[in-house]
Amino acid sequence: MDNPELYYPKELSWLAFNERVLQEAADKNNPAVERIRFLGIYSNNLDEFYRVRAADVKRQITIAQNDGNEEEAEKQTALMAIIQQKVVQLSDKFDHIHKDVLRALARYNIHILRKHELNDYQKQWVRNFFVNKVLRHIAPIIIDKKMDLLSRLNGTSVYLYVALRRKDRNTRYAVIQVPTSDMSRFMLIPPEKSRKKKHIIMLDDMIQLCLEDIFRGFVKFDEVESFSFKMTRDAEYSINDEIDESYVEKMSESMKQRLIAEPVRVIYDNDMPEDMMQDLRKRLRITKLDTMHAAGHYRNFKDFIGFPNVGREYLEHAPLPAIDSNAFSKFNTVFDAITAHDILLYYPYHRFLHVTEFVRQAAFDPSVKVIRINIYRVASNSRIINSLIDAVDNGKKVTVVVELRARFDEEANIAWSKRMTDAGIRVVLGVPTLKIHSKLCVITREERGAMINYAHFGTGNFNEKTAKIYTDYSLFTRNQELANEAVAVFDLIQYPFRRYKFQHLQISPLNARTRIQSLIRQEIQHLKEGRPAQITFKINNLVDNELMDDLYRASQAGVKIRGIVRGMCSLIPGLKGISENIEIISIVDRFLEHPRVMVFEGGGERKVFISSADWMTRNMDNRIEVGCPIYDKNLQQRIVDIMDIQFRDTLKARVIDKEQSNKYVARGNRKKLRSQIEIYDYLVKEEEKEAGK
Repeated sequence: MDNPELYYPKELSWLAFNERVLQEAADKNNPAVERIRFLGIYSNNLDEFYRVRAADVKRQITIAQNDGNEEEAEKQTALMAIIQQKVVQLSDKFDHIHKDVLRALARYNIHILRKHELNDYQKQWVRNFFVNKVLRHIAPIIIDKKMDLLSRLNGTSVYLYVALRRKDRNTRYAVIQVPTSDMSRFMLIPPEKSRKKKHIIMLDDMIQLCLEDIFRGFVKFDEVESFSFKMTRDAEYSINDEIDESYVEKMSESMKQRLIAEPVRVIYDNDMPEDMMQDLRKRLRITKLDTMHAAGHYRNFKDFIGFPNVGREYLEHAPLPAIDSNAFSKFNTVFDAITAHDILLYYPYHRFLHVTEFVRQAAFDPSVKVIRINIYRVASNSRIINSLIDAVDNGKKVTVVVELRARFDEEANIAWSKRMTDAGIRVVLGVPTLKIHSKLCVITREERGAMINYAHFGTGNFNEKTAKIYTDYSLFTRNQELANEAVAVFDLIQYPFRRYKFQHLQISPLNARTRIQSLIRQEIQHLKEGRPAQITFKINNLVDNELMDDLYRASQAGVKIRGIVRGMCSLIPGLKGISENIEIISIVDRFLEHPRVMVFEGGGERKVFISSADWMTRNMDNRIEVGCPIYDKNLQQRIVDIMDIQFRDTLKARVIDKEQSNKYVARGNRKKLRSQIEIYDYLVKEEEKEAGK
């Protein structure tokens, strides 16, 4: 279906997703502290959008112009203009919501004070704190005519642009990096009298209050003023295959490219005077393709993800205690539990401890001979990696596949690779032409003279931190057909030139696309035969044209299709004669929805899969991804039940329509239902059933 009107631009769809995050900040039903944290999430997301998505559009414009492709250049330039216009609209919403959230916090006696709002006692405390704790981290950049300021700044920090003014003399400029990597950005001022009111001052304002103390004696000035700004750089990098270096060395060199990449966005305090703004624009070499606009006082709002709750407990979400899996806990070892039957966990509702125990017990179990695992993102203090090191010390053969190109985790993965190599682990750095995004772990035990494989298939990373805030599935199985194919995936990574056949698993880039397309087409055939036919899926992003075309064809044939898409969705539901049978929603709530799930009715023989892959071209063709069938009927039903709960959500579900207007699902006469809470209650009951077996 070669018609661009059938596909919503993925960049604009991504902005629509981030608008849903902004809706959560605006939602007065959310606790006040959670609302300001959602503003931080929105800001962090937008940074990544510019570093990746907008930067790619800018590159496409440049490439088209250099190739003389005027049509493509105009197309991408028009898209960039729409992006910039939409971001400005969202920024205006952000500022309005920010003010509303500050008022909400104030009602609970939490006040974020600007420097001009401090009383004499508070000013004195701030000055003392600044001298004793902050000043040591301040190293101003005094700008001269020859300085290349752009090369001195990074794309992740917030800066103050400082004007040092003298009467009848030219103004000198300086830059101060706000040292948020060295200390908290939020300082709680001790109470002078009443302990009821909590006063917080931002590190930015603290520095601005003490500006004169920083420069006095070093630079002459009659008055000094400063305003915040933040720059976002292109996050893309290239690897030079012609240089005779190790892959790790090449990756390390490539990381440095981000530090000198051209800016794609600059945001500055809307109170910044015109002369300062123009000087900043000139020094950062901002072009018409880049976004530079005024916004609120605080930049790099992503730090607000960690905004402290200095008030009552009800100002943030009440914790949901992680659920123990009775399928595991009623056995002495994880291997006994998995032998009894397949086990499916759903985080963060279930405890991620069951995953770390899977690896920890394998590390010292005398029967375990081999551990294979692939790592994409792990926690900064990973218990899993510590257990893998213990396994080597216990004489196990350990192979770890590390993806060095996990975006924004490259440096951490390089460091982990070196540490594991030093510990004696066999570290495989993947396939240079393909990212490895699968979530596999296979443990091989010797049992009664035979080698038995236990496999973990997941939709999320082996990361203890994100497992507390991302929803994801983990399947543990002793099914040897599945587990042996998981071993074959590790062989594929190490020996990609060999030929492999997979009867059960969907493996990108070998068979995942064709298997999914075949399953979609089978539903069309089942409908024609009068048999049950329906497609239900849940993914993060839906932007692959071939798969969307197959869904359109299935809809035209009459197959009912339901989807849950958290992020980008280029498919347009509800188009007359094309997608009238497609319904798609998006859920944004306290946990980030991350699983990839597919359910095909299969003519009465339901087929259910979990996968590491989104429906994007990169996931189908340019990554190693693994989709795994769920064969246990009870576990199939659990997945279907969870998705049905989400489709009944009347509080946090938005309709994906042709305008991507983010309207909430109409509740009508239905009761209020918040799916993430309902799912928790459902799983508690499921565990009670398991305990009673």
